[in-house]
Amino acid sequence: MRSRRYGFVYLSRTIICVTLACLFLPGYAFSQEPFYKGKTITLLQGRAPGGQGDLRVRALLPFLQKYIPGNPNIVFDYMPGGGGRKAANYIFKGARPDGLTIANVGGGFVANGILGLEGVLYDVDKLIYLGTPNSVVQYVFLTNAKLGLSSLEKLRAHSGLRLSAASVGHDQYIMGRIFAWFLDLKNTRFVTGYTGPEVYIAVESGEADGRAADTEAIIFHYPQWVEKGLMDFHAIHKVPKGENHPSFPKLPELETFARSPKEVNIIVLQRNMELGGTAYLLPPGTAKERVAILREAMRKTFKDPAFLIKFKKDSGINPTPLAGEQQENYIKEIPRDRETIELFKKFAGAETLPPR
Repeated sequence: MRSRRYGFVYLSRTIICVTLACLFLPGYAFSQEPFYKGKTITLLQGRAPGGQGDLRVRALLPFLQKYIPGNPNIVFDYMPGGGGRKAANYIFKGARPDGLTIANVGGGFVANGILGLEGVLYDVDKLIYLGTPNSVVQYVFLTNAKLGLSSLEKLRAHSGLRLSAASVGHDQYIMGRIFAWFLDLKNTRFVTGYTGPEVYIAVESGEADGRAADTEAIIFHYPQWVEKGLMDFHAIHKVPKGENHPSFPKLPELETFARSPKEVNIIVLQRNMELGGTAYLLPPGTAKERVAILREAMRKTFKDPAFLIKFKKDSGINPTPLAGEQQENYIKEIPRDRETIELFKKFAGAETLPPR
């Protein structure tokens, strides 16, 4: 009886204390402030400012801020280098897993991670994916029309084509090398070290002869390349598979140049890595509740009609959102057989392209 009585007294005192807390400390009992209120999130971009990727992030920023409970401040930081390797390494090993640092890195970081290229310190399977507003991309291979390479025969006969790219390992660098290999180009050279805008300027000015480029970016930034015939377009690669971009309806697909199932696997590998890339990332070990908050904010952003309009207006690209969970699934489904991986490594690196 004594133990029961003491238990009853203890319970009664507990109820009284909780009741008093509810009456006199309402913030304690009912309205705990959101974690992100008054906080600052650093959004780290794995690129230099001013390019296409930067425009996409800037279009998303105000909506992400709006939908995170507590409406934290969000500031930019830039960490270009290694086709996204530098920023991905930092978010994996250097950033605190407190939900206050988010990275946005181009699709090349997935390829670099899967292939285990030099300088990669991150594991793509352990990073936390928040989603992307642009999962669909079509690449075209182009050359400056002044070169007169208006057919595949003329293109293949030309030797020493100079192709511009941001850096070794960048997604468009990889695509340029894949195009060059499948199209059987001779003695192709790759000129790197450009910022996003400079890659286009290099081709237009004649500093470089051609490149692999995103169709939507061309139409938005350089429509005269198509309208005035300033560039010759030779082939197209689509992620995921589907209809050609309306401005390039008759270009042959990259798959049509494959000679074997092994070569088709290279295209499949690139496509899945692209779908898993261009991601907003959190460090491994970030608390599940903060991951859930940020993923929900992304989902709400992607559904906001005002965001869809702004994203198209600012970046020139039709939004094609993909949730973080979906990105993680694409990463898991990437082919990882040794033969395909070893061949693909040669496209992502700086060495001479292998013979077919």
